[in-house]
Amino acid sequence: MSRFVDTRSTWLVMLAAAVWLAATAGIRPLMLPDEGRYVGVAWEMLTAADWLVPRLDGMPFFHKPPLFYWLTTLSLSLFGAYELPARAASLVAGLFAAVGLYWFIRRYRDSQVATLSIVILITQPIFFAGSQFANLDMLVAGLITLTILTGADALLRLEEKLPYRAVLAMSYAFAALGVLAKGLIGIVLPGGVLLLWLLWRRAWRYLPAIFWLPGVLLLLLIALPWFFWMQHSYPGFFDYFVVYHHFRRFSETGFNNQAAFWFYIPVIFLAALPWSPWFACVFVGASRRDARQDGLRSLMMIWLLFIVVFFSLPSSKLVGYILPAIPPFAFLIAESFSHWLDHERTRALRWYAGSLGLAMIACVAMVVGVSLADKASASFLASTARPLLQPQDQVVMIDHYSYDLPFYLQARKPAWVVSDWQAPEIPKHDNWRKELVDAGEFDDASRQAVLLTPSRFAARLCSSAAGVLWIWGKPTAPELVPWLQQQPVFAADQTHALWRLQPATLRMLCGEKPSHD
Repeated sequence: MSRFVDTRSTWLVMLAAAVWLAATAGIRPLMLPDEGRYVGVAWEMLTAADWLVPRLDGMPFFHKPPLFYWLTTLSLSLFGAYELPARAASLVAGLFAAVGLYWFIRRYRDSQVATLSIVILITQPIFFAGSQFANLDMLVAGLITLTILTGADALLRLEEKLPYRAVLAMSYAFAALGVLAKGLIGIVLPGGVLLLWLLWRRAWRYLPAIFWLPGVLLLLLIALPWFFWMQHSYPGFFDYFVVYHHFRRFSETGFNNQAAFWFYIPVIFLAALPWSPWFACVFVGASRRDARQDGLRSLMMIWLLFIVVFFSLPSSKLVGYILPAIPPFAFLIAESFSHWLDHERTRALRWYAGSLGLAMIACVAMVVGVSLADKASASFLASTARPLLQPQDQVVMIDHYSYDLPFYLQARKPAWVVSDWQAPEIPKHDNWRKELVDAGEFDDASRQAVLLTPSRFAARLCSSAAGVLWIWGKPTAPELVPWLQQQPVFAADQTHALWRLQPATLRMLCGEKPSHD
């Protein structure tokens, strides 16, 4: 096999993968809560011109590190506030993970397995959807994939006595970006996979070369400055981000999305249909290859199992967490198909073509189905208000924070959120109220400005020169703010209503002393 990858073929594969992954990425509104939340934070970065501190409704939001927000803010600034640019970080991460897998397999196996691997990967519904979903899962999965692939490439080059340190430096850099994407798992997961692979192959003698001091320094130089600056600026940052969001969320059971230990086994097989049944061929028809091929297969198997076991340990589980395990899963299926093609080409091609057709239909049907079924988005109502919204207008949300509303309104300042912020159950539930309260702990002035009780909301209206108010809420909003019942609804859909109150209306209400019980 040639030791060099055909650059032209790689660019053609990359172009085809990019067109496929992006083709339906802009046809549906942002989904709630995740897409609305993370894109909303990026939108605030852009409007506030503050790229250092992620903010949710004007308050520091330290659930996740900043890389996704930086990439999304950059995309929105270049291409505008639309769904496709909002999903660019996930699209690029998915694309680079797929092309990286193709490049690595072509280098260490052959073009047939490489092509099968990338096609099977990008047409698995879970990977296709993850590449078009604006949250952190595909970004960190892509960086973990690239860290493992470049790390394995460096090890194999080292074994063959070839120059390896440039590739090893890339692996450390990708690990650092993984930390900036989602924290310590950017190091722990790829590091665990590569270490187990080394031990499996009894290649301990290479450990000193892999734990390379310049690489470690490069990782620290890329990853640490933002974290140190946040701790300097917000003294409670380390305890909240590292202790609470890494260790407590991993080990405790009081969070959302509780699931059994075996949860990810059916998830992988269902979300990768119709390719997943072919995984059985990995065991039934395993081919006997040379030592290099056995080493590649062992890497992929360790990679798959380590990721699945790691995310099965905590009780809180989300489907997207398993995305880093999908590239090796695709390779193992592709390898089995390649072996079949070598022995029964006509029959294997027929089954491959049928599976590919079904997979593409499943991917597109899933996106279209989600688009038609989503009734929670603020996009429709916001489109009716956006032409009238002025920079000085104030958005108010009643007893519900719609993450995507500022993005779709293209609002330029934080919304007032009216609710019972003294309710004792808020810390017990992992939801929008707790997120806003947690964010407010880092900036009391911002919290006082945007988190209002009904009584403070009424007082704010009558003590400030409020301009036009855009009040957003569910149809039950007048239960919390009774005087809304007498106001005409500007626009409404099945789940939300929007009121537009002019200054004259507000002056009249204040003269009548609106109720705020």
